[in-house]
Amino acid sequence: MTSIELAESGAGRPRLHAVAAEHEPADTPAPSVDLDRASAAIAELLAAFGRDIRSPHLADTPRRVAGAFAELLSPRPFEATTFPNEEGYDDLVVVSGIPFDSLCEHHLLPFTGTAHVGYVPGDRLLGLSKFARVVERFARDLQVQERLTRQVARWIDTELQPLGVGVVLEAEHLCMSLRGVQARGARTVTSSFTGVLRDDGRTRREFLARCGLRDTE
Repeated sequence: MTSIELAESGAGRPRLHAVAAEHEPADTPAPSVDLDRASAAIAELLAAFGRDIRSPHLADTPRRVAGAFAELLSPRPFEATTFPNEEGYDDLVVVSGIPFDSLCEHHLLPFTGTAHVGYVPGDRLLGLSKFARVVERFARDLQVQERLTRQVARWIDTELQPLGVGVVLEAEHLCMSLRGVQARGARTVTSSFTGVLRDDGRTRREFLARCGLRDTE
């Protein structure tokens, strides 16, 4: 599996370049959430920053923050709806502009953007609404964008066994725009390809064109 990635600030569409794929960890079940423990920890954190958690404005904040993080880290369950490819459809299927939100595992700040997902079917077709569900499944976690991109591609590749998969994610990271370099408007673009979308330049360029991107190869 190969991927392309780029961080860009300013106007214009990014140009993408290929980079080698690294080892991909196996998917793990979502951990259970202890809201009482999380609320207590958030109250301690606020106190460590010198805030008076007895203030009427902060009294309920630990509970609310714990609930917000629980929601951001808990994807909604779903079952993949697939159908036999009775017509033998073997051209690209692309679902673009899927919005997503995730949490940077390094700073616990959000990154948000859009996902573009495409595949060339084999024997099975995936219900179109499930593409957004797959993106959400892996986005609702402590993440880095590169891993998120590959997890979505790998899930589709494993579940459908298509002729090829393409996934492109574009996102702005608050850990980059609000702190540190404070590069507001910078966006990071990552992608992952398998099968014919990796090996066949024409198919890959068609997919990228539908996403408003272009290949440099």
